Amino acid sequence: MSEPLWNAERYARNARFVADLGEPLLALLGPRSEERILDLGCGDGAFTERIAAAGARVTGLDASPELLAAARSRGLRTVLGDGRHLAFDGLFDAVVSNAALHWMGEPDAVLRGVARALVPGGRFAGEFGGKGNVAAIVTALLAVLARRGVDGRSSLPWYFPTVAEYRERLEAGGFTVEAIELVPRPTPLATGIAGWLETFGEPFLSRLPRSERAGATAEAIDLLAPSLRDDSGAWTADYVRLRFLATSAKGATLRPRPRT
Repeated sequence: MSEPLWNAERYARNARFVADLGEPLLALLGPRSEERILDLGCGDGAFTERIAAAGARVTGLDASPELLAAARSRGLRTVLGDGRHLAFDGLFDAVVSNAALHWMGEPDAVLRGVARALVPGGRFAGEFGGKGNVAAIVTALLAVLARRGVDGRSSLPWYFPTVAEYRERLEAGGFTVEAIELVPRPTPLATGIAGWLETFGEPFLSRLPRSERAGATAEAIDLLAPSLRDDSGAWTADYVRLRFLATSAKGATLRPRPRT
C-alpha cells in the first residue's frame, strides 16, 4: 500500500472534514484530564488538539514530517513514526486513531504495537474506512485507469474491513471489543470531488504519465457526477466508517488468525 505525498496546506484546504467529523469518536474515547493518550496517525493535529483541550496529555504520531510540522505549530507534542512499527511499551492509557488505520498495511502488526503501547485495561478507540467506503470513487478511478491500459487494482492504498473481520483481528490481538459498528456517513466536500481527488487520488493517478493525469481526473469527475453531485452542484462522498472501542488485556499477544 502507498500513501500520497502529504501537503499540509492542501490537506487543510480539502480535508478539514476529517477532523470536523470526529466528534462521535471523541465521545467514544472520552478523554480524561491528565491521562496519557496517543493519537495514531494524527495528521496535522486538528483532531489531536481537541483531545488536548479535554486536559489529556496527548502525543500525536504520524509518518508524514510535513503534517507533523503543522501539528507542532499548534503546540502539540509529536513523534515521527510508522503505525506498523510502534516502539512504545505501556506508556499510554488510551490510543485513538481517526481516519488513519485504513492507510496502514499489516493491520495485525498495528494491533500488536497498540496493545504493547497501552497499560493493562487501556482503551483503543478508532474510526476509519470500512467495507464499502468510497466505493463509487474507487470504481471511477479504476475505470479511467483501465481505459488507459492500467490495471489499477494494485494501486488500492486502503484497508476497508467488515465489522466481523476487524472484530476478529481485535480479539486475536488480545482486545475485548466494547463497541463496533459500520456507519454510513455521506460526507459533504467543501472543495468538491476535484479537491478530494487532488488530496487522496494520487496513488491511482500517479500510475499515469503527468500529461494524462488532468484528463483522467476530469473523466473520473464526469463519471461520478450523476451519483455524488446534487442539482445545486454540491458534492457528497460515499463514506462508510468503521467505529470501535476496545480494551486491552495484560500481557496481550497476537494469536494466529484461522485460515478462511
